[in-house]
Amino acid sequence: MANKNQQPERGTSASNRSLERGLELLRAFGPGATLLGNGDLAERTGLPKATVSRLTRTLVEAGYLEHDSARRAYRLGLPVLSLAQALRSGSTVLNAAGPLIRDTAQTRHINVGIAGADREEMVYLESIRYNQRASLRTIVSGQRVPMELTSLGRAYLAMQPQAEFARLMDAFKRRGRSGWERLAKEIAQAVNDVHTNGCCVASWQPEVIALATPLAIPGHRLLVLNFSVRTAASSDSVVSELAAPLLRLRDEITTACARLEG
Repeated sequence: MANKNQQPERGTSASNRSLERGLELLRAFGPGATLLGNGDLAERTGLPKATVSRLTRTLVEAGYLEHDSARRAYRLGLPVLSLAQALRSGSTVLNAAGPLIRDTAQTRHINVGIAGADREEMVYLESIRYNQRASLRTIVSGQRVPMELTSLGRAYLAMQPQAEFARLMDAFKRRGRSGWERLAKEIAQAVNDVHTNGCCVASWQPEVIALATPLAIPGHRLLVLNFSVRTAASSDSVVSELAAPLLRLRDEITTACARLEG
């Protein structure tokens, strides 16, 4: 689906506009979109085909895209992976949290993750999945989940200024999901729970219940920490069992991060 590109702000140079549009092309590559042609990219970004053609040539020359001449399409280049790895390896928060979340997942037999927001989605930076047969496994960083449906997203929404919260809610409403009034009430309840109890709960996949709490560490972007379990138990029982450990882990990560930063 095409994105509506905003008009550049007054004073924005042509080179800046080209950079912004080039980044939009890179954003178009997501799950299930590993190989895209110029037409696909034009449709996904809303950019004119001539502009897309010019930008893809530049991105290929820079190495950020690779051209498959047989299929007349593009895939992401290796420098994109290097940038992602640099983000993860250079994150004080992830370095501080890594051993703690792995130990928690192993000890409690639960899934533990950390995610941040990208537009109207949450993106996992780290996710340790507990499986009884395979012990622990790490979900590939970059996995996206809906902001409005998940405990991760709702905990993030709880920390937003009123204007940004209203903008995001309007964006969710325009997606046209069925049962919007019910969903809006669930989000409002989750926001209230975060402010009252420090965390919120959601179950957007069958028999999976997740709790999340904001991970607001001074000097770093707002992240969200979550626990999830596959269970037939009620949400209330899961909250009763895991809310306190979740908040305790949040505090431990904050302390460990401060220690690493001296």
